[in-house]
Amino acid sequence: MQDHQRRVIEEERELTHKILRLRSFIGLNPAYRELPEQEQSRLNRQLEAMGLYAGILAERIAAFEGE
Repeated sequence: MQDHQRRVIEEERELTHKILRLRSFIGLNPAYRELPEQEQSRLNRQLEAMGLYAGILAERIAAFEGE
């Protein structure tokens, strides 16, 4: 495995961890519900963008197998 491939795998792992933490905050932490509606919206949009990014990284990792 090449260095850049290892970096992509590590990036995807770290991003997945951040996604899980943000999902937990949004879904379980009462502090989230106390935030202004605009900030809740930004956090939800951030989570959506992170999910798209993670999907792209997963595609790249899957493509490594064909290289």
